[in-house]
Amino acid sequence: MRNILNKLTLGLALTLAVVSCHDDLYQLPTDPDSFTEQDVFANIDEAKSALAKLYASLALTGQEGPAGQGDISGIDEGASQYTRLLFYLNELTTDHSVVGWGDAGVPDLHNLTWSSSNDFTEAMYYRLGQEVSFCNSFISNASNLEDSEAQTFIAEARFLRAFAYYNLIDLYANVPLTTEVSTELPTQSGRTELFTFVESELLEIQDLLADSNEYGRVDKVAAWALLSRLYLNAESWIGEDKYASCITYSNNVINSSYSLNTTDLNGNGSAYDELFAADNNRNGSQNEFIFTANFDGVQSTTYGGTTFLIHASIGGSMDPLASGVNGGWAGLRTTKALVSKFDSAITGRDGDGNPTAWADNRAMFYTDGQEYEITTIANTFTDGYAVTKFSNVNGDGSQANDTSGEFADTDIPLIRLAEIYLNYAEATVRGGGGDLNTAVSLINQLRARAYGNNSGNISISDMSLNLILNERSRELYWEGLRRTDLVRFNLFTTNTYVWPFKGGSSAGNGVESYRDIFPLPTNVISINPNLEQNQGY
Repeated sequence: MRNILNKLTLGLALTLAVVSCHDDLYQLPTDPDSFTEQDVFANIDEAKSALAKLYASLALTGQEGPAGQGDISGIDEGASQYTRLLFYLNELTTDHSVVGWGDAGVPDLHNLTWSSSNDFTEAMYYRLGQEVSFCNSFISNASNLEDSEAQTFIAEARFLRAFAYYNLIDLYANVPLTTEVSTELPTQSGRTELFTFVESELLEIQDLLADSNEYGRVDKVAAWALLSRLYLNAESWIGEDKYASCITYSNNVINSSYSLNTTDLNGNGSAYDELFAADNNRNGSQNEFIFTANFDGVQSTTYGGTTFLIHASIGGSMDPLASGVNGGWAGLRTTKALVSKFDSAITGRDGDGNPTAWADNRAMFYTDGQEYEITTIANTFTDGYAVTKFSNVNGDGSQANDTSGEFADTDIPLIRLAEIYLNYAEATVRGGGGDLNTAVSLINQLRARAYGNNSGNISISDMSLNLILNERSRELYWEGLRRTDLVRFNLFTTNTYVWPFKGGSSAGNGVESYRDIFPLPTNVISINPNLEQNQGY
């Protein structure tokens, strides 16, 4: 799939579907010199390039890359990229991250004080709406192809549409459900209707998807994995206990051909960091990655993705070359709330007693010159530990594709097997009927990889929801899941759990519960009288 994205002519693919914009989510291209749908779907090979656009919409931002003819207007193009927006909304709003930049709307995210006109909540809505539109048009047009492979392509498009709606349910709760390209103003659907749609789509396509597929393209295991995630959140989202179903589909994934990455190219005793190296598409990590957003520092460039994650995490006394890039943007750090999740693994401290080394290799923090406590967020990179989880260096230490160090090769796992291990464990503890010994074994496999031995293993007596939530934090931080987890545990907005600057105060405080979801964009509400704003906004 990396090769498909590299060769894709993005201008061609825009004619697939409507272009998301602030005025009308359902406009067709009007350029008389552009390709037509007939050109795009002339044969199965052309249709495959069109399918690549559906995947590329989650990785890239426009027609030229890294900037120029952006798909989303009204925001800096680099900041409109899907995984960067996911980080802003699902990590920057939590205990996992702060950013020192003062760009309009950015401080409001960590402070949990955003409004309905926040640039980033708006851009994510448009990005996901665009993906739905692209998928709807692809499904309609590909249905006319007689080649049998088209049915697999259509199933993939339906998965990507379901994935977009999964995100919309999570982030916005109440959005239009559209399965066809139309000029009619859509009506609003609630979470239950949207949940049922995503569930039914994934159940219908699971046997239409390939048993295995090219790296970067989804297969039937991806449908099972997304069902596992969907069912885990059902009680939080629609008030229905579906933990037994979560266990069923988690088991399907666990018993599939996917396996935890055990490649330790750099010989540090842990294979965890290889998951986030520049060559994670070919270093063994691909065995663990079920669904990815793919990046190439030469052929498909963006200021989102891992280019953003790596550059923005570098500042202070850090050496950018150690992470395979040509400079730092001095923005992202983490809070002591995340660092403290690794307290039981501390093996070194500084003169003030702050942790500097850990037996758990997932604690990928840079501490030299960094303060453990955050006093000031804005323009003070040294307040808070830096994170070195994502790197643009190959696992064996060699250079990535872009020798300038400007753009990263590192792919981002959108779903990986380790998450499904944790889904199974949580659903079991929540009463879904799984086996507790199996749940402990699955967690211990993750911890053994992290420690390089069995010294960090847990026992059945240790198992609790709190342990699982903390283990999810340790294993999955900065991968776009934290806010969703905290909402599911009723900890995101409440006073039960606070972190530095939650709610805008240095000690942290609770906020109104309506902030468990984000507002619909103000422009969408003003244009479409069929829509009502989410409560509180």
